[in-house]
Amino acid sequence: MKKIIPLLLLTLLYSCEDSSYREYRGNAPVYMTYEEFRQPITTESVRDLENPGKIYFKDNFIFIIEEFRGIHIYDNANPSSPQKISFVKVPGIADMVISGNILYADSFMDLVVLDVQNPDNIQEKGRLKDIFPYVTPPLADSKLPAGYVDREKGVVASWEVKTIKERVYDQPVIYPVAGVRLDGSFYSALANYSSNASSGVSSGGVGIGGSMARFGLKDNILYLLDNSTLHLLDITTKTNPSEMFNMSAGWGIETMFITGKNMFMGTTTGMRIFDISNPVSPVLKSTYNHVRSCDPVIVDDTLAFVTLRSGTGCGGNVNSLDVVNIKNVSAPSLVTSYSMTNPHGLGKDGNLLFICDGSAGLKIYDASNPRTVSANLKYAYPAINANDVIPVGDLLIMIADEGLYQYDYSDPGSIKLLSTILVTKTR
Repeated sequence: MKKIIPLLLLTLLYSCEDSSYREYRGNAPVYMTYEEFRQPITTESVRDLENPGKIYFKDNFIFIIEEFRGIHIYDNANPSSPQKISFVKVPGIADMVISGNILYADSFMDLVVLDVQNPDNIQEKGRLKDIFPYVTPPLADSKLPAGYVDREKGVVASWEVKTIKERVYDQPVIYPVAGVRLDGSFYSALANYSSNASSGVSSGGVGIGGSMARFGLKDNILYLLDNSTLHLLDITTKTNPSEMFNMSAGWGIETMFITGKNMFMGTTTGMRIFDISNPVSPVLKSTYNHVRSCDPVIVDDTLAFVTLRSGTGCGGNVNSLDVVNIKNVSAPSLVTSYSMTNPHGLGKDGNLLFICDGSAGLKIYDASNPRTVSANLKYAYPAINANDVIPVGDLLIMIADEGLYQYDYSDPGSIKLLSTILVTKTR
C-alpha cells in the first residue's frame, strides 16, 4: 500500500530546499537566555574599570557605567582619593538617572529600578519589561561581519569570533548592526561639592548626569529616549514606575538636556526644543537644524552650546562647536561656530566652558564672550581621549577612554588635577 504524503509536508520539504548554507569568519552571537538576564540585579565586589561609558554624580558618589555590564560606584567624599565601593551587575546597561535613592537604568530592552541608598548592597526594586527596542553590544572584531541574531534564543551578551555556518534563505534576513539599537539609534540644578564623609545616597533630590544623557527627570516624570521615541513614566511611587505614554520626538535623537521648563534634544540633524512646563505634555517649540552629525547639547541661560562630530554612525564630516541664541526658544539662531578636532561631551559653569574634544583631549575655555570662545583657551590636556564631563561646585569630573579624571577649578587661573582612576586596558 502506498503512503500518501500530505500536501503541507511536501510544501515544507520544498521550502527547505529553497535555502543554502554559507560559511564565513565573523562575530557569532553569544546568548544569555531571557530567564538568566532577568534574574534580580546583584551587587558584587569591586572590579577594575575596563570599558567606561556614561557617568553620574549624586551625594558625593560617582557612578560609572561599564558598558553593557554594570555600574562602578565610588565614594568621592575626597576627590583626591576616590574609594571603590562596589560593582552592580546590570546586563546591557547604557544609561542611568537617579531620583532620591532610586536609580533607573536600561538593561537591554528592560528598565530596572534599583535602591542605591546603601551602595554596598544595591537592591532591585522593580522592572519594566520590553520598554526599549532589542539591542546588541559592540562586536568583538568590528572589521568582521556579524552573524544572524535569533531573538528567540535570548539577548546577545557578547560576540565570539569564529567560523560561522548559517542557512541563507531566498527571503532576505535582517542582520543587526552591532553596538546600536535595532531601531537605528546609536550607541538640572548643580549641587555644591562637599568634603564631608559620605554616609549613603540620600532619599531627596536628583543627581547630575553628563551631556550624553538620554534619561531625564522633571518633577515626578521620568523621560527616556530611544532614537525616535520619548517615553514618559510616572514615578510618583519611585519604586513602581508606570509608563504613561510614548510620543514621537523626531529621528536620530541622541541626547537630552533639561533646564527649567524646557527640554533640549540633540539629534543627528539638529537641536529640538520642547516646552515641558507641563511635564506630562511636551510641546515642540522649535528646531535648530545643522549638518548631519552627532550632537550633544547643553544650555546656559539664553545660549545653547552644541558640539558636532564626525567619524561615527551619525554620518557627516563636520567637527565644530555651535553657539546658538535661544532667548526666544521658538526661533533659535546661530551666534557663531568654531572648528574643533572631534568634540564629544561638554559642560559649563559660570564663564568656564569644558569641551571633550575626543583625541585632542580636554579643553577649557573662557566663554564670557560667546563670540570669542576659541581665542580664550585657558587649559588643554591633549594626551587624553576625552568623552564627557560633569562640572559640580568647582569640581570637574571627566570620563575618557583612559579612565576617570577629576580637576579642581575653584581658581580658574590654576586648575589642578586631583585624581585619576585608570582603566586596566585601552579600548
